[in-house]
Amino acid sequence: MAVPKILLYYVFTPLLDPEAIRLWQRDLCESLGLRGRILISKDGLNGTVGGDLKAVKRYLRKTRDYAPFKHLDAKWSEGTALDEHGFSLDFPRLVVKVRDEIVSFGAPGELRVDASGVVDGGTRLQPAELHALVEDRGDDVVFFDGRNRFEAEIGHFRGAVVPDVANTREFVAELDSGKYDHLKGKPVVTYCTGGIRCEVLSGLMKSRGFGEVYQLDGGIVRYGETFGDDGLWEGSLYVFDNRLSMDFSDHSAVIGRCSGCGAPSKRMQNCDDLGCREQLVVCDACATADVVACADHLEALSA
Repeated sequence: MAVPKILLYYVFTPLLDPEAIRLWQRDLCESLGLRGRILISKDGLNGTVGGDLKAVKRYLRKTRDYAPFKHLDAKWSEGTALDEHGFSLDFPRLVVKVRDEIVSFGAPGELRVDASGVVDGGTRLQPAELHALVEDRGDDVVFFDGRNRFEAEIGHFRGAVVPDVANTREFVAELDSGKYDHLKGKPVVTYCTGGIRCEVLSGLMKSRGFGEVYQLDGGIVRYGETFGDDGLWEGSLYVFDNRLSMDFSDHSAVIGRCSGCGAPSKRMQNCDDLGCREQLVVCDACATADVVACADHLEALSA
C-alpha cells in the first residue's frame, strides 16, 4: 500500500545557474510523480513536495547527490492521501520557479550567502538548547514569530511577539518602524515553520541593532518532532498545502477562535474574495455560511 509523505526542505548556498537547477528539479519530480512547490534563486533552494514515500525518499537522495545540496535541511510529515494516479492530494500541481529570493522578504541585497549558508544570521538553537536558554534567562527571552500573522492565530510559542504582517515582504518595514526597538537588549528567538524564514529574518534583525538574536533550527516542525505538545509550543501548525494545519500530538490545544462566531477552532479557510490571500480561522458551523470573508471584504460587501 502506498504511503503518502510530505517533505519540507531548504538550503542556502550560492548557485551559478538557477535555471539549470529548475529544469533538473522539474524533470526529477515529474519522473517520480511528485507534486509541490519549489523555489530556486542564486542563493539556494526551498521546497515542499509530496507523494509516495518511496518516491519522495528517492527525490531527497537524488537532490542531495548534488554537492551544493548535500547538507540540505529536510523535515518529514504525514500526507493526506494519494489519488488513483499516485499523486499527492495535498498539492494541486507541481510548480518549480526561479525567483530573486527563495524567501520573499523584498530585500535580496541584504542577504549574504556562502557555501556554509547565510552569513551573519542568528545563533542556531536546537529544541533542547532553546529550553536551556529559557531555563537560564527566564522571562527575558523573547519569542519572535517570523510568519504571517494569520499563521499564529492557530498556534504559536507561549507569550510570543507576533508582528502584524500579512506577508513576509512586510517584515522589513515592521523592523524599520521602531516598534520593536525595546527588544534590542534582550535575547530574541526567531521561529517559523521549517526554519528558512528565520535564516533571513535573524540576519535582518542583527543588521538593525538587535544584539542577541537566535533562530530555532529546523523551525516549529523540528521542535514539534522533539517535544510535541509537551513543551513551549501551543496549538496547531499552519502549513501551506491542502492540509492547512497539522498537530504534533493527540492532545494539542485549540487556541484559534472562529472569525465568525468566536468558537474555538483550528480550521483554516480562504477568504471568499478571489482577489484576497487572507486565511481565516473558521469553525465547522460558520464554514457553511453564505459568506466567509475577511474584515475588508465584509466592509466592501456592506458598502
